[in-house]
Amino acid sequence: MSPDFTLLPETFKAVEWCSDCLRLLDQRHLPGQELYQNCDDASQVAAAIRDMVVRGAPAIGVAAAYGIALAARRIAQADDWESALADDFACLEVARPTAVNLTWALRMMREQLRRLPADADVPARLLQAAEEIHAGDREANLSMARLGLQVLRRHGRGKQKVLTHCNAGALATGGYGTALGVIRAAHAAGVLERVYADETRPWLQGARLTAWELVRGGVPVTLLADVTAAHLMKTEAISWVIVGADRIAANGDVANKIGTYSLAVLAMHHGVRFMVVAPTSTIDMSLEEGELIPLEERSGDELLQVGGQDLTTGAEVFNPVFDVTPADLIDVIVTEKGIVERPDARKLAELMSTRRLH
Repeated sequence: MSPDFTLLPETFKAVEWCSDCLRLLDQRHLPGQELYQNCDDASQVAAAIRDMVVRGAPAIGVAAAYGIALAARRIAQADDWESALADDFACLEVARPTAVNLTWALRMMREQLRRLPADADVPARLLQAAEEIHAGDREANLSMARLGLQVLRRHGRGKQKVLTHCNAGALATGGYGTALGVIRAAHAAGVLERVYADETRPWLQGARLTAWELVRGGVPVTLLADVTAAHLMKTEAISWVIVGADRIAANGDVANKIGTYSLAVLAMHHGVRFMVVAPTSTIDMSLEEGELIPLEERSGDELLQVGGQDLTTGAEVFNPVFDVTPADLIDVIVTEKGIVERPDARKLAELMSTRRLH
């Protein structure tokens, strides 16, 4: 079925293969500067993932796949390709612990490597596999945009106001975005009144990245401090909170950027619906519940430095990057395979056993 909306192509690419290197838009410098970093080997890709040059679970997975392709090109010839690439796989696997798309993409690359015949051009075939992962993510973005728009129409009338957190747009994926893909589809279809974007401390992905993407795309957006969300829900007719995910457990618990859990609690209190938009590569069926998801913590300097100013007071710092939102606070999970309302283990198992919807 053709969608009744048209998403304009982005004027930037967060992840791009350029004949002999991986080109990444360095998101640490946005919105002030659009700087790009070229990666020539797997270790450089791992460093870019770790240092948040590239971020967002789907984009991390795509970048990691290209990292293996780069490693194979540098080796060129090997009698035992699995052994030859072992260190490169290991280097990439530990770059970010929470985003399961990273391990998913590397598993896809491993499986492709093991299926290749003995006389295969391994570097060329691994590059093709990485490009297929990238193309698949773009296709999944469009499918999720269509399905998410269906959900908005089903549960609302007229133009709607939504709230989003962190950045789950084209900068975080290989395509149009997950949460922002749905939001952009709603705007294109004429059912969106306004997006409210949390600033998303401490890296300010909402202020720096989401607001930048939406303004460039002509989507009406208002930026707010994270702590404003409760007041906004009380005073404005917010229909939905729409967010992405870095990992979803088998029971529907969702790990996403720190602050997502508190938004879900606020949404429940104020009668605001809560939508998670993520590809099925983000669903980790090996983990029964969200409490088993490894949650990354980052340096305290991210809290103790603002605009180059040192705020050190001698206090200890707790700086988790993600939190876990229980499934019972989530109204719907939208994936490229379909929609799961009131997610639980049975519904997610059924989803993962189905083919992609078109």
